[in-house]
Amino acid sequence: MKAVIFEQFGQPPRVQSVADATPAATGVVIKVEATGLCRSDWHGWMGHDADIVLPHVPGHELAGTIQAMGKHVTRWRLGQRVTVPFVGGCGHCFECNSGNHQVCENQFQPGFTAWGSFAEYVAVDFADTNLVALPDALDFATAASLGCRFVTSFRAIVDQAKVKPGEWVAVHGCGGVGLSAIMIATAMGANVVAIDLTEEKLAFARELGAIATINARETQDVVGAMREITKGGAHVSIDALGHPSTCFNSIANLRRRGRHVQVGLMLGDHAQPPVPMDKIIAHELEIYGSHGMQAFRYNALMDMLATGKLLPQKLIGKEITLDDAPAALMAMDRFEGTGINVITKF
Repeated sequence: MKAVIFEQFGQPPRVQSVADATPAATGVVIKVEATGLCRSDWHGWMGHDADIVLPHVPGHELAGTIQAMGKHVTRWRLGQRVTVPFVGGCGHCFECNSGNHQVCENQFQPGFTAWGSFAEYVAVDFADTNLVALPDALDFATAASLGCRFVTSFRAIVDQAKVKPGEWVAVHGCGGVGLSAIMIATAMGANVVAIDLTEEKLAFARELGAIATINARETQDVVGAMREITKGGAHVSIDALGHPSTCFNSIANLRRRGRHVQVGLMLGDHAQPPVPMDKIIAHELEIYGSHGMQAFRYNALMDMLATGKLLPQKLIGKEITLDDAPAALMAMDRFEGTGINVITKF
């Protein structure tokens, strides 16, 4: 099969023929019909993820059809249209038994702990626990775009922060994660303020529902500007980028007893950022992470898609080919454009 592969971190990946994917006893092989490019893939290519063993095929936001199944798979059949969370639970550890598959002790992550979906086919373990059936009306590109950024934002807004109608929500960074969070928080009835460095992304944020925006390149005091707009600070704040400055600002711009959710990855030199611990203590702030979403929670997301309350297809920028993927992956540190790149031709 054809796949994008890299043999050294930070060195140009290339498309080449590799061994065909085969299913584990509890897994399946999916024929990839669409797969999104995510900044997490860039982090992996740069060597920021300790789970990656070289040589490696990246890619973790995928949708397709079941091509082959292991002997212990019971809930699925060949040809079914499916997607999968980027964190797959084993189904039998303490965390999985408590319903928290997204922090499974034995988790499987395509594109990180195993070869991923920048390929014609991808093997996915623990299929009975993790596969998500796709409605016929949902196209593969949109399904793939849910990937990690949209479902992680959904969990951040709905399950972690528990956003309520009328609350002020700050979203720091208007890339794929941030724009997803803006759309979801707006659908939940919140008042969203978007923060970014470029007017192009802020304009798109307003199209998706942000009622106010802050250009952090032009605003010297982002925290002060947020407090002025919200008359006291955000109830909920999301760092959707993953940078020491956005992490700090996201916590500092909260009102008393506010909730911060860290969605943007903090890896490499950014793994241990400074935080305003004085305010966390004095104002009883709550700090959460959001690391993927369980397969069983997709039902709530799919219902909102079906009713038109969420339109993730608006976030798709370009559909590209597998041959385009190496250059697109290497360019992800430049944060160009306002949409998600999705590979749809293999």
